[in-house]
Amino acid sequence: MLDIQKIRDDFPILSEKVNGKPLVYFDNGATSQKPQIVIDAIATYYQEINANIHRGVHTLSQLATDAYEISRVKIQHHINAKFSHEVLFTSGTTHGINLVTNGFASILKPGDEVIVSSLEHHSNIVPWQMLCEKTGATLKVIPMNEDGELIMDAFDALLSEKTKVVTVNHISNALGIINPIKYIIEKAHVVGAAVLIDGAQAVPHLKPDVQDLDCDFYAFSGHKMCGPTGTGILYGKEDWLNKLPPYQGGGEMIKEVTFEKTTYADLPHKFEAGTPNIAGGIVLGTAVDYLNNIGFHNIQKQEEKLLEHATKRLLEIEGLKIYGTGKNKASVVSFNIDGIHPYDIGSIIDKLGIAVRTGHHCAQPIMNFFCIPGTIRASFSFYNTIEEIDIMVEAVKKAKTMLS
Repeated sequence: MLDIQKIRDDFPILSEKVNGKPLVYFDNGATSQKPQIVIDAIATYYQEINANIHRGVHTLSQLATDAYEISRVKIQHHINAKFSHEVLFTSGTTHGINLVTNGFASILKPGDEVIVSSLEHHSNIVPWQMLCEKTGATLKVIPMNEDGELIMDAFDALLSEKTKVVTVNHISNALGIINPIKYIIEKAHVVGAAVLIDGAQAVPHLKPDVQDLDCDFYAFSGHKMCGPTGTGILYGKEDWLNKLPPYQGGGEMIKEVTFEKTTYADLPHKFEAGTPNIAGGIVLGTAVDYLNNIGFHNIQKQEEKLLEHATKRLLEIEGLKIYGTGKNKASVVSFNIDGIHPYDIGSIIDKLGIAVRTGHHCAQPIMNFFCIPGTIRASFSFYNTIEEIDIMVEAVKKAKTMLS
């Protein structure tokens, strides 16, 4: 059993007040809060070892390089990558996806097909649309049902020898639905397609095992898992990373440069041009350590309780509809109340100190499917409490009364 109050004491912002009320933070799907150990680690880097990495023989540069590469190895072990050079530091999930789509621009040709799902965040739709426009490939979409689940029979029917890439999110940011990615990966590989998994919403809740999943690429962000903003990871199988051309040119990603020809560095540096977010990369390792010390089994148990309680309490409200009612869900509840715009609910409960996300959540195709402008999304983390959910429910009831 987790000592939730002890854990909450690790997060200084949770003791803040908003509009004179104790903060109830239910916008974890957008970004998680940061424990003091992560905040302190950022300051420690700049106070004690600030230097550029991989280039210097002086002591501070070597200390910074060691800390950065130790973090890479931590993340390799966390996701069970085979090699540390399969772990690329990025600025976030969007960066990782764009790195891969840029690489496939030299591989795809007219008549090839890319499959995405109808549950994707815009960051896993738009780069593939741009790629298809550039190469002449065709974008295909896995449809969803009224429960917010992907229709697997339709996915099976879309697969063919023309399929070169399949990309889906592990967990839907808008609905919290957990997709059957292992099935999708296995089926895609039968036809020879590469698979990229958008893990942005998954890594705060579970430990992905990329070797067990057998995905070709797995992208995620650090800021959603208690790490700093501007950090992320792209895992790629060694063979695929060797096939893809560099994403950016500059320092660090080269082996030798002449005006006649440039040769590129080995992995992972081939994809890490320029001075990176050194502090962010190091401290992402600190955040991973923090989460592993709590234990993902414990995190999942706590978040399951929160999801169950929130679902039950919210459905007590007449006229409230939850979107994303599939069996396998993460700790996200996306809902609306009949006749009331989600923005209005969100604005009123903010005055009561409650932070939720309202809108289309960068997932407009989902909202179009349900014929709604958006939803109110409450996304929970392990440091949230049952009592906070009850406060939110009473606030939503109050807002409904005011707006009816």
